[in-house]
Amino acid sequence: MAVFILRRLLQSVVVLFAVSVVVFFAVYTVGDPIELLVSPDVGQDQRDALIARLGLDQPLWQQYLHFVWRALHGDLGNSFVHGMPAVDLILQRFPATLELVVVAISLTCILGIPLGLIAGLHRDNFLGKSIMNTSVLGFSLPNCWQGRAFRLSFAVWLGGLPASGRGPTVEVLGIPLSIFSAQGWSHIALPAVNLAVANIALILRMTASGVSEAQSQDYVRFARAKGVKPGRIVRRHILRNIMIPVVTVIGMEFGTLIAYSTITETVFSWPGMGKLLIDSVYQLDRPVVVAYVMLVTMLFVVINLVVDILYAVLDPRVQLLEPSA
Repeated sequence: MAVFILRRLLQSVVVLFAVSVVVFFAVYTVGDPIELLVSPDVGQDQRDALIARLGLDQPLWQQYLHFVWRALHGDLGNSFVHGMPAVDLILQRFPATLELVVVAISLTCILGIPLGLIAGLHRDNFLGKSIMNTSVLGFSLPNCWQGRAFRLSFAVWLGGLPASGRGPTVEVLGIPLSIFSAQGWSHIALPAVNLAVANIALILRMTASGVSEAQSQDYVRFARAKGVKPGRIVRRHILRNIMIPVVTVIGMEFGTLIAYSTITETVFSWPGMGKLLIDSVYQLDRPVVVAYVMLVTMLFVVINLVVDILYAVLDPRVQLLEPSA
């Protein structure tokens, strides 16, 4: 296990280096942030002073070397707009995004897996076909249009839920969270459901497909022939054997939602990392964009490592390291 983790960490260093090169040169060659940061009435001397202070007067390769040197010391630069470390700015928004994604993924697991089991076990009757046909809507509806439809339906017409914002938060271990108050749940409900719909459909169809395939396997047939109860067959034989691809997708979707929940956060004005990324792109806040992508890359590296370890837990046949000859 230790050798496997060490090998993955070494691979991660290569991945982070490659991402840093691509992202840094892609971001720092687009636009001129000085035009947005400085008023047109400001004199050339003040503009030159700001350019020098931000390090934009240096060649691009030299700016990158300075970025790498600071990154090795845990500094990914300061925001051009906010004047504070980019990592601190992102971490301030991280709790809002994390709780939104946790609620969305929880809804995905609570609804997607059981509905997928039902659809797979009853694929030939009306119930199973209805569930599978309805799940197509989860893939078909654009996320932006879906979010606006939720706002219009539940916030404007019905008036039961707020249309935007995060609501009041409660400090838990120094982290502001809104899920520990009733009003906070009313704010998180619509954006969480909006994030979860497509993932519920994905997990539902994956689970249903896995159940249909598993039912034709010999070990399920033998269990039925021995008189094992249907519930035990589902729990011990079918569900456990289909969980590896489901866990993989859930893990990847968890990272994807944390990294790229920008549309939902923008539609519902949710003060998370996704909205920060959109604002930073519009404002040409280069250090924040680069730091965001680097942190997201590290997040995916960690998630992939955790998923690989879960493979071995769910299925003892999975080996993390190739057996030696």
